[in-house]
Amino acid sequence: MILDRHDRINSSEMQARLESAGTSDRRIPVEQTSDFIDLMQIYEGAMYEISTKLEILDDEFQVRFSHDPIHHMERRLKSVSSIIGKLERKGLPLTTESIKDHLFDVAGIRVICNYRDDVYSVSRYLSAQSDIQVLRVKDYIRNPKQNGYRSLHVIYAVPVFLSTGAHYTPVEVQFRTIAMDYWASLEHALRYKSNLPDAKLAEHSQTLLDCARSLQNVEAQMQSIHRDINGAPRGDETPRPGLERGDD
Repeated sequence: MILDRHDRINSSEMQARLESAGTSDRRIPVEQTSDFIDLMQIYEGAMYEISTKLEILDDEFQVRFSHDPIHHMERRLKSVSSIIGKLERKGLPLTTESIKDHLFDVAGIRVICNYRDDVYSVSRYLSAQSDIQVLRVKDYIRNPKQNGYRSLHVIYAVPVFLSTGAHYTPVEVQFRTIAMDYWASLEHALRYKSNLPDAKLAEHSQTLLDCARSLQNVEAQMQSIHRDINGAPRGDETPRPGLERGDD
């Protein structure tokens, strides 16, 4: 199942969003509006290319191993305001060139897997495809963040074929298990969407850290059972980037 967190690119609607995105000095230049819309179309195409490859891999696992490693996927393009905000935080000019050269998460896919083995198996098989480049890998599963966050982040470059030729375009893919995902969703809500007092916020943050450790142990036990009853490949390796590039 694929959940889209954005509407398909619509030129007139994108034009309106560009015009309404802040004051005149906080907008993509008017003369670059057409280039920006074209660029977003390419990012959208890259996102769909990667998600199709993932669907095919999931289907193959079902045929070969009677196991679907991917529970569901979520796709999204950054909004105009999010793109402008990130460029500003990095002190970069508001141009399409800045987007292409410095932002590598404009197109994003979240792949929710059933087990940790599935995370590494799917990411490894995707990374091995000959038309894909692995730009950067951050493994927060083997090396969790201090707050307990776990996920595997891989930035891929995939060719989008247009009338002007092939455009290799970055897509950030976050691989995580169901447990990692619902933990991350709750932690995100606590951090960005709550108005709790500092003491209560600290209390819940500590509780979530404890939960992350408990979930890690439970997942390991369930993974062991799954390995004994299922012949799907074990995931033991983190994908390796062919090129160190990207941004946080």
